[in-house]
Amino acid sequence: MLTVPCTGGVSDDDFILVLGFWRLVQMLFPEAKKLTEKMVYEGELLMSGFEMNSLFLMEIFVDSLLFILGVGVLCIVYMYIVDSRQTKHAIRRNFPVVGRFRYFFEHLGEFFRQYFFAMDREEMPFNRAKRAWVYRAAKNVDGTVAFGSSKSISEPGAVLFVTHPFPVLTEDYAATQTLIIGPHCRQPFEATSFFNVSAMSFGAISQPAVSALSRGAAKAGCWINTGEGGLSPHHLEGGSDIVFQIGTAKYGVRDEAGKLDDEKLLAMAAHPQVKMFEIKISQGAKPGKGGILPGIKVTQVIAMTRGIPIGEASISPNGHADIRNVDQLLDMLAHVREITGKPAGFKLVVGGTRFFDELCEAVKQRGVEEFAPDFITLDSGDGGTGAAPQSLLDSAGLNIRETLPMVNDKLVEYGLRDHIRLIAAGKLITPTDVAWALCAGADFVVSARGFMFALGCIQAMQCNKNTCPTGVATHDKDLQQGLDPTDKATRVANYVAQMEQEVGAIAHSCGVCEPRQLNRSHARIVTELGQSVPLDILYRKQAEQNPLFSKPS
Repeated sequence: MLTVPCTGGVSDDDFILVLGFWRLVQMLFPEAKKLTEKMVYEGELLMSGFEMNSLFLMEIFVDSLLFILGVGVLCIVYMYIVDSRQTKHAIRRNFPVVGRFRYFFEHLGEFFRQYFFAMDREEMPFNRAKRAWVYRAAKNVDGTVAFGSSKSISEPGAVLFVTHPFPVLTEDYAATQTLIIGPHCRQPFEATSFFNVSAMSFGAISQPAVSALSRGAAKAGCWINTGEGGLSPHHLEGGSDIVFQIGTAKYGVRDEAGKLDDEKLLAMAAHPQVKMFEIKISQGAKPGKGGILPGIKVTQVIAMTRGIPIGEASISPNGHADIRNVDQLLDMLAHVREITGKPAGFKLVVGGTRFFDELCEAVKQRGVEEFAPDFITLDSGDGGTGAAPQSLLDSAGLNIRETLPMVNDKLVEYGLRDHIRLIAAGKLITPTDVAWALCAGADFVVSARGFMFALGCIQAMQCNKNTCPTGVATHDKDLQQGLDPTDKATRVANYVAQMEQEVGAIAHSCGVCEPRQLNRSHARIVTELGQSVPLDILYRKQAEQNPLFSKPS
């Protein structure tokens, strides 16, 4: 029987602490065990069952603690040896173990800057104020703000809308006008919404994200673009209108050699939901570079949709092998339109309008109805992507703020504007952005990252690592479970509805009945002098002063 000396009242807690202490002493100094045995004698307080169990648990805790400490010491010794002998990282070699914290803090910095240090309008690529508007719109909560704007209206480049002294009355509001794309096609497309979902491939984004976008777009009455990754069952499940994108790898419509397969193209066109076909020439985030889908994202379903091996990186060519000049582009557009009977256009990021001079001249020479593209999607040099080289992200391609008005004017110059619809893309996620685009000449505006925010994206910048914490851009099932397609579909629809409502409010403030009536006289841009200039005057002066957009002699 185990006994201990007791000369007075001792509480259970004090007793347990004493026992734990003696257990630790016994392990560190075995001689102490003999000392403990001498202190035990008959007639003293016997240990209760509770005290025996407590002592047993204390022994386990102390043993575990010593084991963890021992393993920790061994790990530190191992890291010290590795760091001091490796030659790749100077910091780790000069400051073994401690130098590793640099990388840890560097990683944490991405998240701390977003929540603690950056001001509402400082962050890139999207500041907190813009993201917050999208979140509120998607959740359909109160979108009003108090006291005043945190945006500087005197900042160069700021857009200011020209309000009318007699705004349109509520009873005079008009529904947004529908536009027909490809009126000369066998199956023209009558588009109802001026705000739609831009290209996002199944693969770059997850299955729940695609499903939510498809369902939400159907509720909102807008279209979704498949991106270059092909048409999956998840695009079709919601019943929304679809734009099928033909990328440089021609996923979904390619033969074994990677060339366009007319039978597969016809099969895609047989889907009544597929309304248009878009040939992707280049993408704003990486002009001159093909799409990049890391192998970790190429699941069985994605591999079947694209027609590629499972688990292998999907890297598209940096250009179409069968489209190397303007005439071949026009031939391909005419071919796709003839095979499918549906509108065909192309997407590119603009580097200058000399290309458009060649395009327009070729169209007029060969025949407008047969060879003119039904639409052109203009992407911005600061567009988004799931993965791209930083040099192209930072420095390749012109901004949509510069190219949209210039391309619009070029089409007007050649008398082709009524035949070709313009679609604007590139960081246009708020009502101000969209209303500006409509003023500048766009027929439609499309957004990808805006809809990602509506799905719950927090701009964690993990799209290329399969570790997106919100389930939007990952194929990790554990992370995907956080994205409920039913709930997010409602948010997608809310985002479109709120966008249409607030752009409509801007239009009514400018004195027009609906957003499509906005033109360049309804907006001004602040210059470097701090004064605003009407868009029509500003863009005309820019065209005259910028040789990049001049017509070749």
